Amino acid sequence: MDEFNALVEEANKVFLENFDDSTWFGRCIFLSWYCDVGTCDFCFRSTVKHKIKHAQSARRSVASIITDAIIGKNLGWRIEFLTGGYRIFSFPEILDIAKKVSQVYGEKIWTNLGALSRDELEMLSPYVSGVCASIEAINPELHDKICPDKPIGPYSEMLKVAGELGLKKSMTIVVGLGEVQEDFEMLADFITSHKLDRITFYALKPVQGTPYTKSPEPEEYVWWIAKTRVRFPKLEIMAGLTPKRSSDYAELLLKAGANALTKFPAVKRFGSEQAKEIERQAASAGRKFHGSLTELPAVDWDAEVDPLPFDDVLKGQVKEKLAQYIEGMKKNKH
Repeated sequence: MDEFNALVEEANKVFLENFDDSTWFGRCIFLSWYCDVGTCDFCFRSTVKHKIKHAQSARRSVASIITDAIIGKNLGWRIEFLTGGYRIFSFPEILDIAKKVSQVYGEKIWTNLGALSRDELEMLSPYVSGVCASIEAINPELHDKICPDKPIGPYSEMLKVAGELGLKKSMTIVVGLGEVQEDFEMLADFITSHKLDRITFYALKPVQGTPYTKSPEPEEYVWWIAKTRVRFPKLEIMAGLTPKRSSDYAELLLKAGANALTKFPAVKRFGSEQAKEIERQAASAGRKFHGSLTELPAVDWDAEVDPLPFDDVLKGQVKEKLAQYIEGMKKNKH
């Protein structure tokens, strides 16, 4: 434990030497709850129960996606990325959604939507600042076992092309799938060779119907973040929370050198004790939390919709969704 504490202390020191003391919540905006690939053996989308339940209701409405973006913008949440199951939306639909979400935020956004081609990246580039590769496990043997139909090669090619087009580059890693600490050098090589700007770590959340029954211990998860921070002082590191344990280690994740936190159901658990604890632990870690998981701003929500360059039918749908979401968030808070 002394060695672990020393590593975290070093990571925190490296972080403070390279970044200011701010932190934030990174909101993933999901496009769908279903995946046409559906064979990654740790993912909830791979389970038979999920496939049966969501096969006919895979897609979120565009109005609900835009609603997510409007709420996130007004609460100071940054978009981690647009993401979702593969091959549910056509590429023209994805392009339109990315454009609309970018218009809501008034800036370019990130996407995590599979291995995109050069043509697709070029078309997205007016609205997208960066792309993320869902690598999940860096050890190639482990990766091929866990994600048999999501090979690393096409992602590597996408990252290469993204760099040529001036887009930022990121990857995701899930800790708890069977990696060992010796695999860290493979991760470091991948970050270096692909000149990544960001990495997002997640702690495995076991899903019934998959082979996994246990999340990694917080120290195991944090080790990977701290090692990455020490090796890559200027890399942006996002750390996913596991909802059942998010309040247990938000402070530790930040002290280990994470820039910000993600993977928390911020709308459903807005204002909850867990949300309050995340903000408290951010302060305890010496960070200034930008935005809020607990306080709704005094906003005329309809007035947030009116100026957007969308047709009146879509605006009406968004206003209806916004009213539903905000009412639910108020109930959660009280």
